[in-house]
Amino acid sequence: MSAEKEKMEARDLLFKFFIGFVTVAVIALMFPKGESIESEVTEGAIWLNDDLIAPFSFPIIKSEEVYQKELKEAEESVYPVFLRKDERIKESIDSLKSYSAFLVEVIDNNLNRDTIALVNPTFLSTASFNKFQSLRLKEKNLLKSKEPKLRDLFVAAGVVLNEVYKKGVLSVDHDEIEKDSIAIRIGHIDKIEPVSRFLFLDEAKNEVANNLRKLHYPEEIENALLEYTLHFLMPNIEFSKELTDEEIEQAKNNVSRYSGIVNENERIIAKHERITKEAKLKIESYKEAKGETIGTEGLILQFIGKFIHVALFILLLTIYIFFFRKKIFNDNGKLILISIIFVFVSFITYLVNQISVQAPLQFLIFIPAASMLFTIIFDSRMGFYCTVILAFIIGALRGNDYAFTAMNVIAGGLSVYSVRDIKNRTQIFKSFLHILFGYIAALIAFGLERFAPINTMLVEIAFAGSNALISPVLTYGLLIFFERIFKITTDITLLELSNLNLPLLKELAQKAPGTFQHSINMGNMAESAAEQINANPLLARVGAYYHDIGKTITPQNYVENQLNNQNIHENLTPEESVQLIASHVKEGITLAQENNLPQEIIDFIPMHHGTTVMTYFYARAKSLYGEDKVIVDEYRYPGPKPNTKETAIVMLADGCESAVRSIDEPDVDKVENMIDSIFKSRIEDGQLDEAPITFDDVAKIKEAFINILIGQHHRRIRYPKQDEIEKGVTEDKDE
Repeated sequence: MSAEKEKMEARDLLFKFFIGFVTVAVIALMFPKGESIESEVTEGAIWLNDDLIAPFSFPIIKSEEVYQKELKEAEESVYPVFLRKDERIKESIDSLKSYSAFLVEVIDNNLNRDTIALVNPTFLSTASFNKFQSLRLKEKNLLKSKEPKLRDLFVAAGVVLNEVYKKGVLSVDHDEIEKDSIAIRIGHIDKIEPVSRFLFLDEAKNEVANNLRKLHYPEEIENALLEYTLHFLMPNIEFSKELTDEEIEQAKNNVSRYSGIVNENERIIAKHERITKEAKLKIESYKEAKGETIGTEGLILQFIGKFIHVALFILLLTIYIFFFRKKIFNDNGKLILISIIFVFVSFITYLVNQISVQAPLQFLIFIPAASMLFTIIFDSRMGFYCTVILAFIIGALRGNDYAFTAMNVIAGGLSVYSVRDIKNRTQIFKSFLHILFGYIAALIAFGLERFAPINTMLVEIAFAGSNALISPVLTYGLLIFFERIFKITTDITLLELSNLNLPLLKELAQKAPGTFQHSINMGNMAESAAEQINANPLLARVGAYYHDIGKTITPQNYVENQLNNQNIHENLTPEESVQLIASHVKEGITLAQENNLPQEIIDFIPMHHGTTVMTYFYARAKSLYGEDKVIVDEYRYPGPKPNTKETAIVMLADGCESAVRSIDEPDVDKVENMIDSIFKSRIEDGQLDEAPITFDDVAKIKEAFINILIGQHHRRIRYPKQDEIEKGVTEDKDE
């Protein structure tokens, strides 16, 4: 059994190592390239290192702002590319003539309406077709009319189109081209022409209408002829989006990424010199160039350095958890949760590093949200320690940015204290002011140090304000997610469970009022004692509330709920009574699981009894059957024994509260003696052997219990004639 246990412990330790290794490796992979690993430089700061001399020649990279501006200018310098399609002019005129002849033939030979409907072109409205038909019929019947002949109209249409084509018709409308010139592609050569030399498509249509209007035809004929003519208008200068995009891409490619060169042995910046914008560009260009000179072997060594860099921080956190938070260290689920938060924040940092915009996006790395999560899920010390470690890792990912690290330690630290004693979920949102103050104070401090412009500081404060606003919302959402997925019980969960109007507690109060009052009293005792020994007071109180919920099923089986003097156990054998009494543990666990209570609360149900003996029924059995015929273990609760400070406190509170309540006329000596007896019996029976409490803790718990129980059972003066009142005897009013 011992060998099997050692194997399990070895596997568990190996799994913990695997969690740490994967966490470190993933974060190390997110590090920027080698050039950014050296300390970050800030414009306006003083270069405190020795003179920086270029060991080799390298180009100076333009600032992202300048480069993007030049790219935009290059794009705007490209003229839209058009292709001449002069063959469309002949195609357009020929189509007009051909269809005109066809239309005349249709009108001449097909007067049946159904046949006409079949051949009537969709572009020509019924009104226009009827007008052309009317003109042709008058012409055929040699009727005198002032209206023109149909063929003359079609000839006029061709003339108008030819006039328009002389100027050239573009395939786009005037609002689609913003430039005053265009490029006409002829072969492989672009000829730049002013756009005013041509007609846009919408202008060409207006030109056709104006030219037809000059012929002074009646309005009906003019409208029909305009509709007919516009159908054959085809742009002969076609816009090519593909060729234009190619020209834009070529223009962008021609923009140099560099603004100059630093020669070998040239001084980049001198010691104690202020870092100007130009000097900063040179330093960053040097880092970039140095990173590109690293070979495969260098990259491997560099990754090892990154791995060790992160591993040292994670090791510090691991040592702290191992020595001071053993419960967390033994819970692989919580270790995975810590890993997920670290990797998640690191990934956000990695994404921010990939975005090249002129904005302080680094303030959208929500370290304060992680700080609040660690604090609420674990405690404030764990929250602050994780904040410091995480801030250093994120600072490293940002290129060893000390200022950014310090800002997040300050803002994250304040966010830890803002939720340190959280009472409800809405308190999370009050941390907004703490985070905002932390960032603003740090930004002003570092801004004044480096002579940062006011506008720059205001922009950074605006982004930090967004962080302060979003962090509580992100914390709230992720907290619910983590509570459900990892089955974590936070103080917020405990506060919600302490609501006496919840179904389980409400049902307990209605069906088993004696047990309910006993549980409330125990809750006060457990909370007070937990505060004295640095246990979780809220967990102890809530655990006490739910420790006896199994008695809801059969409340009459327990003496505190028997309002009359009849005790059902008087008619049962000791064995039967033991089974009835012990059943509330199993039934309580079932009820708790059905109502999705956290495991931390469920543990109180069997542990508040541990493996104690039901002394009343054990003594009764001995008197009935003889001591030698009674096995004590058959009269014990199934256990397990308490294994936390909180469950140990509730076990002691359960015994003390019940015992003191049984004292007829309690006074200080009686209460103290009874508590001493309960504590002594639990210790001698080994019920506290698995709980992490010391004798000093036991003394403090005892003192807390005595203070509360004496207060609850203090002596009161008796009212006049109280004996008669208690017996229900009243005096006549006349006497």
